[in-house]
Amino acid sequence: MADDGRPPSPEAAPAPPHTAFVCSGTPAEPSRRIRRTAVTFFWSAVAAMVLLVIMPGGPHEESEARRTPHAPQAVESSAPQGKPSARTHGAAGKHLPRSRPVRLLIPKISVDAPFIDLAIGSSGQLEAPPANNTNLVGWHAGGASPGEAGTSIIAGHVDTATSAAVFVSLSELKKGDRFQVLRADGRKASFVIDSVETFDKDSFPSKRVYGDTPRAQVRLITCAGDYDRSVRDYTANLVVFAHLA
Repeated sequence: MADDGRPPSPEAAPAPPHTAFVCSGTPAEPSRRIRRTAVTFFWSAVAAMVLLVIMPGGPHEESEARRTPHAPQAVESSAPQGKPSARTHGAAGKHLPRSRPVRLLIPKISVDAPFIDLAIGSSGQLEAPPANNTNLVGWHAGGASPGEAGTSIIAGHVDTATSAAVFVSLSELKKGDRFQVLRADGRKASFVIDSVETFDKDSFPSKRVYGDTPRAQVRLITCAGDYDRSVRDYTANLVVFAHLA
């Protein structure tokens, strides 16, 4: 993996996740759960938690195989083939060159967390951030970096078996709120939230969430809804849609 976060080659890059964010394991006991004004979230302490739309139990283009969350199964990108440098500023809209994200800052909900790279395994599932670190977010390193033209995917835990985690208050964000991503190139990419939406996993809009875009956009994703012990998973996903300011 290069310093800028690029995979070694287009051929080596994993495909983006296909379905909804699935979190396996057992959530915290009721007395430990964090209740927020809009939605009560829980995440498991099992590190095997992965994305169905994000973790089951992406992304942009530099080459279609490498950076565009070729959304679910047959989501076709209308963006041209080629390296990001070949995209004109006018065609792609406001964007920054590729650079690895270093830190996520969401002042409204007191988030100040480092990043870890997330890859997609042989099963087609996106790896989850380690559950033993409640203040950590992950980004799909095979996709667009935050601020780069395309759709960048950032995932985080909402809860563990013992405590609240980094995205426990994600539902409190509203349209117009802002957050920043500090990047390895020293730039701070600022994003404006377009919407905050919760989707049942059986009707998750994969193309809308993961589909490529000529603009620099970000999706913040976590688990939401009730925890279904019969299938060891949550019933919904919370997705924050945002664009580069």
